Amino acid sequence: MLDELRAVMARLRDPRLGCEWDKAQDFASIAPYTIEEAYEVADAIARADLAALKDELGDLQLQVVFHAQMAEEIGAFDLNDVTTAATEKMKRRHPHIFGDGDNPGWEEIKAAERSAGDDGSALAGVAVALPALLRADKLQRRAARSGFDWPDATGPRAKIAEELAEVDAARGPAERLDEIGDLLFAVVNFARHLGIDPEAALRAGNAKFERRFRAMEAKADGGFAALTLADQERLWASVKLAERED
Repeated sequence: MLDELRAVMARLRDPRLGCEWDKAQDFASIAPYTIEEAYEVADAIARADLAALKDELGDLQLQVVFHAQMAEEIGAFDLNDVTTAATEKMKRRHPHIFGDGDNPGWEEIKAAERSAGDDGSALAGVAVALPALLRADKLQRRAARSGFDWPDATGPRAKIAEELAEVDAARGPAERLDEIGDLLFAVVNFARHLGIDPEAALRAGNAKFERRFRAMEAKADGGFAALTLADQERLWASVKLAERED
């Protein structure tokens, strides 16, 4: 069936008979859709919706086929090259399963692969397009493997207070933006030392806020926006109390 999907994409990109929208796309224009589909896969998993997961995995697979088709058109690589590279990588990273080697550990093998590239930095390969919280966590973990890290959570916690003070002292929007970035980075560092995934924590926080806000709107029966802030705060408190009592 993958060959059939590949053939469908080739037809959609056909210069003469293809779809005008599909023909107009390039790697950059399709990249946001690829990221979106990955998030929709994660959403289906979070909702434990296997029917949706099947559909979303298909959509994500389509993105892989789309990029591979565009690459094949310019002679860079094709879908077979993509699957071959993934297969070889998995075998290389599991020598204790597919070969006679020991198991040096996933991260050690990836670090060795990175060191063989042009960029010898411990931070090499941390994708710029990752969500900012996730990328901050990965950068910190990479740095920690080089010994650049706090010994415990005390340092990161104190750093949050320090960065808050610097936000308060910031002069102008540009400096404030810079200091807020440092503050968020410090919060990620604190979460990491507590063994908490900051991206998962913020997703949970988002879900909690959305759940409580919708509950307030329901209690207000369509008139939430017309309420005073004090009345809205009372609704918020009542929704929180109801959650604790459930």
